[in-house]
Amino acid sequence: MERKYLQKLNDWLVDPLRKPLIIYGARQVGKTYLVKELFAKKYFKEFVYVDFKKDIETRIFVKNHVSAKEIIDYLSLKLNISIDKNVLIIFDEVQECLPCLTSLKYFCEDYREIPVIATGSMVRTKLRLMERNSKGLLLDKEIQDSNQDGNNNYMSPTGKVNIMNMYPLSFDEYLLVRNKKLYEFTSQSFKERKVLDDSYHSLLLQMLNEYLLIGGMPESIDVFLKTKSFLESTKTVSTLFSNYLGDIPLYQMSNESILRTRIVYNNLYKQLNKDNKNFKISLLEKDKKYRDYEYAIEWLRIGRLIYKSNQLKQTVTLPLKEDADSLFRLYFSDLGFFSLQSGVDKTNFIDSLKSNTLAGIFYENLIAEELSSRNIPLFFWKGKTSSELEFVINLNGEAVAIDAKKNKGDLSSLEKYRDLNKKCLAIKVSANKYGYSEEQKLLTLPYYYFPFFLDENIDKIQQIISND
Repeated sequence: MERKYLQKLNDWLVDPLRKPLIIYGARQVGKTYLVKELFAKKYFKEFVYVDFKKDIETRIFVKNHVSAKEIIDYLSLKLNISIDKNVLIIFDEVQECLPCLTSLKYFCEDYREIPVIATGSMVRTKLRLMERNSKGLLLDKEIQDSNQDGNNNYMSPTGKVNIMNMYPLSFDEYLLVRNKKLYEFTSQSFKERKVLDDSYHSLLLQMLNEYLLIGGMPESIDVFLKTKSFLESTKTVSTLFSNYLGDIPLYQMSNESILRTRIVYNNLYKQLNKDNKNFKISLLEKDKKYRDYEYAIEWLRIGRLIYKSNQLKQTVTLPLKEDADSLFRLYFSDLGFFSLQSGVDKTNFIDSLKSNTLAGIFYENLIAEELSSRNIPLFFWKGKTSSELEFVINLNGEAVAIDAKKNKGDLSSLEKYRDLNKKCLAIKVSANKYGYSEEQKLLTLPYYYFPFFLDENIDKIQQIISND
């Protein structure tokens, strides 16, 4: 299963200023497969793989010896291998051995020539929530460490590591795995700004519909490709969803926080599938406010299980910033989970576009995923009346509005947005074919072109984000 992150690993490997790499991502998005199967086995004759969840002896040693030299000596003797610049070291499941993160600082300072990669599903959750707790921002809420076999004190290796964020497969990645020739055709067609004829257009929308149901979790996709069964894929997604819910007690202390985190996660679709898609705490529990659920929402967000979009005021200013009292929306990090929670009948629409009864919110969650998987922060715009635009991004120093539509849709919200903001480029993402109106400054992208548009402009977007 090809992943676009492989190129990022190659770029990291040849970087003369390379530091140890931490790969962050939610559980089962394919981190281990990427690093071990796609990268290590292809580019290294020898590599060291340590799974801290299973290798208790090494876990205990690293918890008590964070020196890079001591770790190298220990692994060399234990595994009978000479570790040098030609040997990749992989530390997997590092959330089970947080002092390993401290050791990365010393790998950077003393053995930078040795390539080291650390991966973990809940690392960022523990780091950030512990940091916030130390500053008193979480008050009496504590984080429970699932390990009981050593000292969990550690020092975050700030400035001494490279970081890569990993997500479920985006639609373009799904297309690459599903039909590589069609992926290459679509990529090239976008570069040439081609308006595809009906046959290709319909074929790509059919692929999109598959993705909306299957989602981007590698296991779900693998099952579908092997069985061609949406039912079997759904069973896999259901198991993964249950596993995510089962993870919650491992990292939280109080029964109240566990319950509220599960309530939020189990109610995402209901919150989105209403006229006002803003997340309302009152619909979860009467007489409760945001502060009562802040911890639960932050845990899910930092753990990459949900994406949070913040509301922008009527007159948008750059850089795009979250207001402390901003209204917000929450999206699933994976469309398979979204489909599962919606209870949609998968047989009703997949055979024909005409029978596609998916709610428009499916497509909105799709755009949220595509943006988030490229580390682009989410913002939406709400006008005085019912006018709204689902997303706004900072591109080339302009607040570019993105209108996500299931089909055509009108432009009334965009007109109201432009009454209050500069008339810059606007993007309508829909099931329509590609087009551009110079007069309206409106770019129409079919859903299958949107990922390629983002990748073409990602360096510009990320540069702006880093400057912000």
